[in-house]
Amino acid sequence: MKKIVCLLGMFFELLAFCNPSLAKSSYAAAAERNDNPKAYVFLADGFEDVEVMIPIDVLRRGGVNVVTVSIMNSTMVASANGVNIKADMQFKQGSYNDADLLIIPGGMPGARNLSYHEGVSNAIKDQLVAGKKVAAICAAPSVVLAAIGVLNGKYATCCPGYESGLKSAGATFTGDLVTVDGNITTAEGPAASFPFAFELLTQLVNKATSNAIAESMRYKHLME
Repeated sequence: MKKIVCLLGMFFELLAFCNPSLAKSSYAAAAERNDNPKAYVFLADGFEDVEVMIPIDVLRRGGVNVVTVSIMNSTMVASANGVNIKADMQFKQGSYNDADLLIIPGGMPGARNLSYHEGVSNAIKDQLVAGKKVAAICAAPSVVLAAIGVLNGKYATCCPGYESGLKSAGATFTGDLVTVDGNITTAEGPAASFPFAFELLTQLVNKATSNAIAESMRYKHLME
């Protein structure tokens, strides 16, 4: 089976090289064939580095299929701190109705760039209408979620300095590192990336898996 997946991966990489507009990365293609929970991370230039990489790392360790999605004109996306990463696919290549979770990172101007993208806004609304999960961190709860009207009557947190956006949208600002209200999970900022990620892994898989990975990564030791 591993040899088959490897060969398929090589095929998709070759297809992407020949025609990038038609092919997803081998990882994204493999994720479509896996029955494990699936999460999409939307990326725009200016994303906060750790708010993307830590949730991806933790969730993949826990068996979640995490697919990174660029809303830019290519799969290459630049972080707020000048780190370039290659997303698994571009936004136009997906439908996102198979998502168990949509993740909206913070960082500036990354969160603002995501807020300008109509497709991302519609995907979030459709996800919540379907009764499925959405998570946002740092500026994104205010700049993206509150801006499209999905936090009215909800408890939420965000990076200090962006509380007004939550309050004006009818949300109650908690000031906590991580806040869960129904199918929406919000987190405060870069330092909240680990608790945010472990909370999402608990939701998508189970608490035992989340605890085991937290222990193996020495996160629990850090918090002692």
